[in-house]
Amino acid sequence: MNNVQTTTKQTLPKNINYSNRGMTLEEDLNETNAYYLAQNKAVIHKKPTPVQIVDVHYPKRSAAVIKEAYFKQASTTDYNGVYRGRYLDFEAKETKNTTSFPLQNFHEHQITHMKQVMDQQGIAFIILRFSVTEEIYVMEAQHLISFWSRMLNGGRKSITKKEVELTSFKVPIGLQPRIDYLKIIDALIDQA
Repeated sequence: MNNVQTTTKQTLPKNINYSNRGMTLEEDLNETNAYYLAQNKAVIHKKPTPVQIVDVHYPKRSAAVIKEAYFKQASTTDYNGVYRGRYLDFEAKETKNTTSFPLQNFHEHQITHMKQVMDQQGIAFIILRFSVTEEIYVMEAQHLISFWSRMLNGGRKSITKKEVELTSFKVPIGLQPRIDYLKIIDALIDQA
Protein backbone atom coordinates (compact mmCIF):
# COMPACT_ATOMS: atom_id res chain seq x y z
CA MET A 1 0.00 0.00 0.00
CA ASN A 2 1.42 3.34 -1.00
CA ASN A 3 1.00 6.21 1.48
CA VAL A 4 1.61 9.03 -0.92
CA GLN A 5 -0.16 12.22 0.01
CA THR A 6 -1.38 14.40 -2.72
CA THR A 7 -1.52 18.10 -2.30
CA THR A 8 -4.08 20.26 -3.93
CA LYS A 9 -3.31 23.71 -5.12
CA GLN A 10 -5.05 26.24 -2.92
CA THR A 11 -6.29 29.43 -4.46
CA LEU A 12 -6.18 32.66 -2.56
CA PRO A 13 -9.30 34.76 -2.22
CA LYS A 14 -9.52 37.27 -5.03
CA ASN A 15 -11.12 40.03 -2.99
CA ILE A 16 -8.21 40.92 -0.72
CA ASN A 17 -8.40 44.50 0.56
CA TYR A 18 -5.04 46.27 0.61
CA SER A 19 -6.52 49.75 1.07
CA ASN A 20 -4.81 50.71 4.33
CA ARG A 21 -1.43 49.10 3.84
CA GLY A 22 1.37 51.60 4.02
CA MET A 23 -0.44 53.93 6.42
CA THR A 24 1.96 55.07 9.07
CA LEU A 25 1.12 55.28 12.73
CA GLU A 26 1.39 59.06 12.52
CA GLU A 27 -1.11 59.25 9.64
CA ASP A 28 -3.53 56.98 11.50
CA LEU A 29 -3.22 59.07 14.68
CA ASN A 30 -3.67 62.32 12.78
CA GLU A 31 -6.88 60.93 11.24
CA THR A 32 -8.03 59.72 14.65
CA ASN A 33 -7.35 63.09 16.28
CA ALA A 34 -9.17 64.91 13.47
CA TYR A 35 -12.15 62.62 14.10
CA TYR A 36 -12.04 63.32 17.86
CA LEU A 37 -11.94 67.06 17.16
CA ALA A 38 -14.80 66.92 14.63
CA GLN A 39 -16.90 64.93 17.12
CA ASN A 40 -16.05 67.47 19.87
CA LYS A 41 -14.61 64.62 21.93
CA ALA A 42 -11.02 65.85 22.47
CA VAL A 43 -8.53 68.47 21.31
CA ILE A 44 -5.28 66.66 20.55
CA HIS A 45 -2.68 67.83 18.03
CA LYS A 46 0.70 66.79 16.73
CA LYS A 47 3.34 69.15 18.04
CA PRO A 48 5.31 70.95 15.35
CA THR A 49 9.04 70.32 15.33
CA PRO A 50 10.87 73.59 16.09
CA VAL A 51 13.10 74.39 13.09
CA GLN A 52 15.41 77.34 12.40
CA ILE A 53 15.47 78.15 8.68
CA VAL A 54 18.89 79.35 7.56
CA ASP A 55 18.84 79.50 3.76
CA VAL A 56 15.84 80.00 1.46
CA HIS A 57 15.90 80.26 -2.34
CA TYR A 58 13.14 81.82 -4.39
CA PRO A 59 13.22 80.24 -7.87
CA LYS A 60 9.83 81.82 -8.54
CA ARG A 61 8.09 84.65 -6.80
CA SER A 62 5.36 82.33 -5.56
CA ALA A 63 7.57 79.40 -4.53
CA ALA A 64 10.15 79.37 -1.77
CA VAL A 65 12.57 76.46 -1.39
CA ILE A 66 14.25 75.84 1.96
CA LYS A 67 17.87 74.89 1.28
CA GLU A 68 19.19 74.71 4.84
CA ALA A 69 17.50 74.37 8.25
CA TYR A 70 18.36 73.11 11.72
CA PHE A 71 16.38 71.82 14.66
CA LYS A 72 16.19 74.63 17.24
CA GLN A 73 15.95 72.27 20.18
CA ALA A 74 15.20 68.67 20.99
CA SER A 75 11.50 68.00 20.64
CA THR A 76 9.59 66.54 23.58
CA THR A 77 6.81 64.15 22.55
CA ASP A 78 4.70 63.88 19.42
CA TYR A 79 1.20 64.76 20.63
CA ASN A 80 -0.56 66.70 23.36
CA GLY A 81 -4.00 67.98 24.14
CA VAL A 82 -6.99 67.95 26.45
CA TYR A 83 -9.57 65.24 27.05
CA ARG A 84 -12.25 65.22 29.79
CA GLY A 85 -10.46 68.14 31.44
CA ARG A 86 -7.18 66.23 31.65
CA TYR A 87 -3.90 67.06 29.91
CA LEU A 88 -2.66 64.27 27.62
CA ASP A 89 0.88 63.97 26.32
CA PHE A 90 2.17 61.04 24.31
CA GLU A 91 4.80 59.72 21.97
CA ALA A 92 4.00 57.45 19.01
CA LYS A 93 6.54 54.90 17.77
CA GLU A 94 6.49 51.95 15.42
CA THR A 95 8.84 49.09 14.67
CA LYS A 96 9.19 46.30 12.13
CA ASN A 97 10.49 44.00 14.88
CA THR A 98 8.05 41.27 15.81
CA THR A 99 9.54 40.08 19.12
CA SER A 100 10.58 43.31 20.87
CA PHE A 101 10.42 47.10 20.82
CA PRO A 102 13.86 48.81 20.77
CA LEU A 103 14.34 51.47 23.43
CA GLN A 104 16.71 53.31 21.08
CA ASN A 105 13.51 54.69 19.51
CA PHE A 106 13.19 56.95 22.55
CA HIS A 107 15.41 59.77 23.81
CA GLU A 108 16.36 60.81 27.32
CA HIS A 109 14.64 64.20 26.99
CA GLN A 110 11.38 62.46 26.05
CA ILE A 111 11.55 60.25 29.14
CA THR A 112 12.29 63.32 31.30
CA HIS A 113 9.39 65.20 29.72
CA MET A 114 6.94 62.35 30.40
CA LYS A 115 8.07 62.24 34.05
CA GLN A 116 7.43 65.99 34.31
CA VAL A 117 3.95 65.60 32.81
CA MET A 118 3.15 62.85 35.32
CA ASP A 119 4.47 65.01 38.19
CA GLN A 120 1.88 67.63 37.20
CA GLN A 121 -0.95 65.04 37.21
CA GLY A 122 -1.08 64.89 33.41
CA ILE A 123 -1.57 61.61 31.58
CA ALA A 124 1.59 60.54 29.76
CA PHE A 125 1.77 57.44 27.61
CA ILE A 126 3.15 55.96 24.42
CA ILE A 127 1.42 54.36 21.49
CA LEU A 128 3.44 51.50 20.05
CA ARG A 129 2.81 49.85 16.71
CA PHE A 130 4.28 46.55 15.57
CA SER A 131 3.92 47.30 11.85
CA VAL A 132 4.45 43.76 10.53
CA THR A 133 1.60 42.34 12.61
CA GLU A 134 -0.46 45.57 12.64
CA GLU A 135 -0.71 45.47 16.44
CA ILE A 136 -1.10 48.71 18.36
CA TYR A 137 -0.65 49.14 22.11
CA VAL A 138 -1.03 51.97 24.62
CA MET A 139 1.57 51.83 27.40
CA GLU A 140 1.47 54.18 30.36
CA ALA A 141 4.66 56.23 30.70
CA GLN A 142 5.50 54.75 34.11
CA HIS A 143 6.07 51.36 32.45
CA LEU A 144 8.25 52.87 29.73
CA ILE A 145 10.24 54.70 32.41
CA SER A 146 10.74 51.42 34.25
CA PHE A 147 12.06 49.70 31.11
CA TRP A 148 14.26 52.74 30.40
CA SER A 149 15.74 52.56 33.92
CA ARG A 150 16.40 48.85 33.47
CA MET A 151 18.37 49.63 30.31
CA LEU A 152 20.37 52.39 32.02
CA ASN A 153 21.28 49.90 34.75
CA GLY A 154 22.77 47.47 32.22
CA GLY A 155 19.61 45.52 31.35
CA ARG A 156 17.84 44.86 28.07
CA LYS A 157 17.94 47.54 25.40
CA SER A 158 14.44 46.64 24.30
CA ILE A 159 11.02 45.78 25.64
CA THR A 160 10.04 42.22 24.80
CA LYS A 161 6.74 41.69 23.00
CA LYS A 162 5.55 39.71 26.03
CA GLU A 163 6.39 42.66 28.30
CA VAL A 164 4.46 44.98 25.99
CA GLU A 165 1.47 42.64 26.13
CA LEU A 166 1.64 42.43 29.96
CA THR A 167 2.00 46.17 30.63
CA SER A 168 -0.07 47.68 27.82
CA PHE A 169 -3.55 47.85 26.41
CA LYS A 170 -4.09 46.51 22.89
CA VAL A 171 -6.02 48.87 20.62
CA PRO A 172 -8.07 47.36 17.82
CA ILE A 173 -7.81 49.08 14.44
CA GLY A 174 -11.14 50.51 13.40
CA LEU A 175 -12.63 52.73 10.77
CA GLN A 176 -13.78 55.87 12.60
CA PRO A 177 -11.75 56.50 14.57
CA ARG A 178 -8.89 54.45 13.17
CA ILE A 179 -7.05 54.03 16.51
CA ASP A 180 -9.56 54.64 19.30
CA TYR A 181 -7.02 55.11 22.08
CA LEU A 182 -9.36 57.35 24.12
CA LYS A 183 -11.29 54.27 25.26
CA ILE A 184 -8.13 53.24 27.11
CA ILE A 185 -7.62 56.75 28.48
CA ASP A 186 -11.22 56.60 29.78
CA ALA A 187 -10.31 53.48 31.77
CA LEU A 188 -7.14 55.13 33.12
CA ILE A 189 -9.05 58.25 34.21
CA ASP A 190 -11.85 56.21 35.79
CA GLN A 191 -9.44 54.06 37.81
CA ALA A 192 -7.49 57.08 39.13
